[in-house]
Amino acid sequence: MITRVRSITAVCVLGAALAACGAPQAPRAARPAPSAASAAPSQPPTLAPGPAGLTPVFRNGPRTPDRTVALTFDADMTADQGPRAAAGERFDNPGLIEALRELKVPATVFMTGRWAEEYPRQARGIGRDPLFEVANHSYSHYAFTGDCYGLPTVPEARMRADVERAYAAFRRAGVPDARPYFRFPGGCYDRRALRALTPAGVTAVQWDVVSGDAFATDADAVARQVLEGVRPGSVVVMHCTRSAAPTTERAVRTLVPELRRQGFRFVRVSELIGAAHDWR
Repeated sequence: MITRVRSITAVCVLGAALAACGAPQAPRAARPAPSAASAAPSQPPTLAPGPAGLTPVFRNGPRTPDRTVALTFDADMTADQGPRAAAGERFDNPGLIEALRELKVPATVFMTGRWAEEYPRQARGIGRDPLFEVANHSYSHYAFTGDCYGLPTVPEARMRADVERAYAAFRRAGVPDARPYFRFPGGCYDRRALRALTPAGVTAVQWDVVSGDAFATDADAVARQVLEGVRPGSVVVMHCTRSAAPTTERAVRTLVPELRRQGFRFVRVSELIGAAHDWR
C-alpha cells in the first residue's frame, strides 16, 4: 500500500509547480460554504467534527466486501495563473471528462475557484452532470500550512475566506450543488488549519492511493500504480489539469476496465462518506 508520505509528496510536486506565486488577492465577501444541512436538497453526508470540534478528515471508506472505489480529480489553477492561461497553457482536461462519461464512471472533481472562473462552461457542465460532484479545492490553491513544498501560504485569518470564495466562484459559474467537501492544496494541513475551517462546515477529504499522474509521461505506469494501491473503500487522487498531468486520460482508460474486471464499483466521495457514517 502506498504510504501517506509518498502520496503527499507526489501530489505536492504538482502544487509547487502550479504556484506561479504572488500573494493571494483579498477575498471578496461571500456567503458561507454549504453545510451538511444546507448544501443541497439531497443533504450530502459529512463526518462529525473531530476532537475539540476540529474539521473532520476523511481518507477512505470502510474496507468491506462491497468493493467500492472513488476516483477523484483535482482541477488545479492558482490565483495568479491567469496570464499563463491567456498565453495558451491549458489547466483543463475536457478529454478526461469525456472519457469518464464514455466509461460511465462517477467521480468527484475537487475544483479551485480560480479554475471555475477560467473555465466556467466546463465547471457548469461538470456540476450539472449527475455522474459527477464538485467539491472545494480552495480558491487560490495556496498552502494552508507554513511548509508545503514551496507553495505560497494562506494566512490563518483568511483560510475560511479562501474556501468560501471558491464556493462563490462555483455559484457564479453555474454549479448548482457544490459539495461540503474540501481538499487541502498539496494535501498539507495541520491542527491550526483544521480549526480555522471548522466554521465552514466542511469535511476535509484526503486519499489513500496516489496515482502519480502529476507530470507523468507513462500512462501505463500511472495505471499500474493505481491498480497496485487500490483496496475496497479507497480514494484515488488524480488530476484534471492537461498541462501538468497529460497522461491521466489514457491511464483512466486502462485502469477503469481492469478495476471493473476485479469486481470494483466506482462511486463518488459522498457515497464513501455515507458508507463510513453507516459503518460506524
